Amino acid sequence: MAWNEPGNNGNDNDPWGGGGRKGPEQGPPDIDEVIRSLTKKLNGVFGGGGARSGGGSSGPSGGFSGGLLAGLVVVAAVIWAFGGFYIVDQAERAVVLRFGKVLDTTVQPGLHWNPPMVDEVSLVNISELNAKTYDSNAMLTTDENIIDIEVTVQYRIEDPVKYVLAVQDPERSLDNAAESAIRHVVGGNFMDQILTTGRDRVADDVQQRLQDYMNNYNTGILVSQVNVVQAQPPQAVRPAFDDVIRAREDEQRAQNQAQQYSNQ
Repeated sequence: MAWNEPGNNGNDNDPWGGGGRKGPEQGPPDIDEVIRSLTKKLNGVFGGGGARSGGGSSGPSGGFSGGLLAGLVVVAAVIWAFGGFYIVDQAERAVVLRFGKVLDTTVQPGLHWNPPMVDEVSLVNISELNAKTYDSNAMLTTDENIIDIEVTVQYRIEDPVKYVLAVQDPERSLDNAAESAIRHVVGGNFMDQILTTGRDRVADDVQQRLQDYMNNYNTGILVSQVNVVQAQPPQAVRPAFDDVIRAREDEQRAQNQAQQYSNQ
């Protein structure tokens, strides 16, 4: 049988077995009515108006979404603008990078503004004197003895641009260079020199070599002072070495007393 066969008393058949239509109330829904109903629901959710001034039903309106978008843009712009303000203290200098390239060599103290997410600002303290202590154990001297030595290094940042740009981690570079300088200087001196009268010269040599390393790395770090805090043999041989030191001091004391008696 055909789908809509004439003479079937209005009971048209379809291939899915839905049977015939039985009246206007069973027809397809009105598309316009569905759209109007959905629009009213959306307006109710987003705060849209109901009936218009003319009394007709309201249609979809972009007023709310457009106003919301404009408001979000304004808020984002204000937040972005305020995020660009920064203060440089008297002890600091600022290095400004724009897409990884130096924009200003240094920015002086005060209130400044740079566009966020475009410029990168790094604040560097150039006045603070920093100090680090290095405990270097089992250092080999030139006469093939072993000592433990403790050294303090005082430094400050002299060139902010080099400090920010030259190496990825200037502090780590300083640590590695200090260990290398101490090991090199200790290896070039005799044990007695390091433990007794040669400490000041050892400190000066370490400072000079460490500064050379910092200059070669372009770290922008100035080594202000190096001090040998402590130098002694390893714990295992320390008692024997202390006996030798005491004997040497006793000998020196006896020589001084003999010299005094001879002068009387």
